[in-house]
Amino acid sequence: MKRKINCETARNFSIVKALEKLGHFPKKTTEKEAWFLSPFRSETQASFKVSKTKNRWYDHGEGIGGNVIDLVCKILKCSIKETLAFLNDSIDTIPFKKQLVFNERETGISILKLQDITHPALIQYVDSRNITLPVVKTYCKEVWYTYKDSQYFAIGLKNNRGGWELRNKIFKNCCSPKSYTYIKRNCNQLIILEGMFDLLSLAIMDDVLLNTSDILVLNSISFINNIEKYISKYALVHLYLDNDSTGQKAAQYLTDKYKVSIDKSSSYKNYKDLNDLLSHEKREDI
Repeated sequence: MKRKINCETARNFSIVKALEKLGHFPKKTTEKEAWFLSPFRSETQASFKVSKTKNRWYDHGEGIGGNVIDLVCKILKCSIKETLAFLNDSIDTIPFKKQLVFNERETGISILKLQDITHPALIQYVDSRNITLPVVKTYCKEVWYTYKDSQYFAIGLKNNRGGWELRNKIFKNCCSPKSYTYIKRNCNQLIILEGMFDLLSLAIMDDVLLNTSDILVLNSISFINNIEKYISKYALVHLYLDNDSTGQKAAQYLTDKYKVSIDKSSSYKNYKDLNDLLSHEKREDI
């Protein structure tokens, strides 16, 4: 049975724990304080202080502070009632029962829970990358995991060996075994992408192409040689690799070796990758 909280009891909820639930993790901690990158803007030096003893926060960049209710309301742009519901749910989400563990000895990561993407911090994160929720739900899961005795959550893309590519606002990591992601639809053309957000971006930009193709997400450019065995099976292969020296060399290698391969990076030649192009187009639309 859920334990309801009110404003008075909610103020005692740890600000550090609330920030972790929202996808924000401390850059520096002491016995009395924790310092974060501000959740309200992009910065490289942590200017957001949490007093552990007083359970209060202060943002030196904006010169404002308050309690945990003020903070959650401001981050999620929601009402006090919605904030209380969020904090109440946070109290009851721990501990999770372990459902899956993937090679914890290799990465130190232990998967706790897989579910549809519902967490506000992850929804905000994919929105900041200009990806819609229906698209990310099509290909990814919300993954809860532990690493070095701490609990985290992320957007996860499953690979061919049962491991997960994990992304949130703070971290970019993976759960072993590391591999590529191959989505087979029995089509006569293949799309090769470098990473998770290239896949999600192409789903926004050209869903018709994506839905009429088999898909191969490398998850690491180092898997180029591992995926060559698939290329000869297709009449046409579209390459959407990063516009950096490594991505360009890989595209050149594949187009030289396989006549069916077409380097599509010219469609985003002034940008790092598909998501960079998508983000630029969205900014222009505003």
